[in-house]
Amino acid sequence: MKILHTSDWHLGRQFHNVSLLDDQKAVIEQLIDYIAKNPVDVVIIAGDIYDRSVPPTVAIELLDSVVKRICNELNTPIIMISGNHDGAERLGFGAEQMKGAGLHIISNFEDMLTPVVIETETAGEVAFYGMPYNDPERVRFYFDAPVTTHDQAHKLLAEKIIEQFNDNQRRVLISHCFVDGAIESESERPLSIGGSDRVSHEHFLNFDYVALGHLHQPQKKGEDFIRYSGSLMKYSFGEQHQKKGFTLVELNEKGFVRAEHIELAAPHEMRIIDGELADVIEQGKTDPKNEDYLLVRLQDKHAILNPMEKLRSVYPNVLHLEKPGMLIGVEQGMAQAKLARSEQEMFRDFFKEAQDAELTPEQDQAISDIISSLSQLSSQQLKPQ
Repeated sequence: MKILHTSDWHLGRQFHNVSLLDDQKAVIEQLIDYIAKNPVDVVIIAGDIYDRSVPPTVAIELLDSVVKRICNELNTPIIMISGNHDGAERLGFGAEQMKGAGLHIISNFEDMLTPVVIETETAGEVAFYGMPYNDPERVRFYFDAPVTTHDQAHKLLAEKIIEQFNDNQRRVLISHCFVDGAIESESERPLSIGGSDRVSHEHFLNFDYVALGHLHQPQKKGEDFIRYSGSLMKYSFGEQHQKKGFTLVELNEKGFVRAEHIELAAPHEMRIIDGELADVIEQGKTDPKNEDYLLVRLQDKHAILNPMEKLRSVYPNVLHLEKPGMLIGVEQGMAQAKLARSEQEMFRDFFKEAQDAELTPEQDQAISDIISSLSQLSSQQLKPQ
């Protein structure tokens, strides 16, 4: 059995107020072309199909076109789950009626416990279990269980799925989560704060393959068969060196055989360019990929008039500009100036900023007395006993 594992399409995303929809169309076109030339048994989309819970119409139209071409024209089933960016209820609308057409949308706990079973000559029956993204509160409420973290929630959900296992079937899990120790990227929305969103890979060891979504860098974690396909394309400048695409997975009657990352190329790459303005402009005159989306870090130490306009004459898609060169020596001088000021002077500035008024002579004297008292107390505490 051949499985095409993909995730994190984020259809409808904008980057620095620029729509990425045309780039997404181009990348998806490559994916469909691959399926047409190299047939697979099933396509998995492991969450974050859309970039937000109420996607724009053009994003819905794009997904509609993709489903028609893959399911109808290429006769290849699609199994997708909802991610943390998706609106689970909206994504799952009409899911029961769409199964007959080859589109399986798993966005609730009921569907999670009913696998999509696909049979091939090489692997026999393979049961695909979808674990849609859900926060611990929803899991706790639905199953009436003492769940407070994402790890506890996924442990419980995995146990519920394992109870449904058929010994005569291979098992594939589709999940949208943050496996502990995996590498994150700038473009991912945190699931929670303080590390409580991390999930142990050990909950997934009973499956033959685990198709993960959420983290945008292709990678495996814990075992060869527990993998992130990564996002469809780059969604931040921090991902400039990542190889985007999808994962081609092979199973046989014994389980996982191998996985291969297949690259996809977006029309516009995300790149960071460092240098002085004159050098960057000169480079741009002959850069064959001058229309990439760029973050430019200028190293010039002097003020520059209209740098963005000058850069866009050779790099039309400069989306963000930083000037770290102009800060060299400035921060150090500012720090030294601040250290040279007394506590009383700094409090006067604070009071003026907060109250939009100057301290009265009486208030100024009161602050002086307080600072003096605190200084004497501090000195006494530092004396050896």
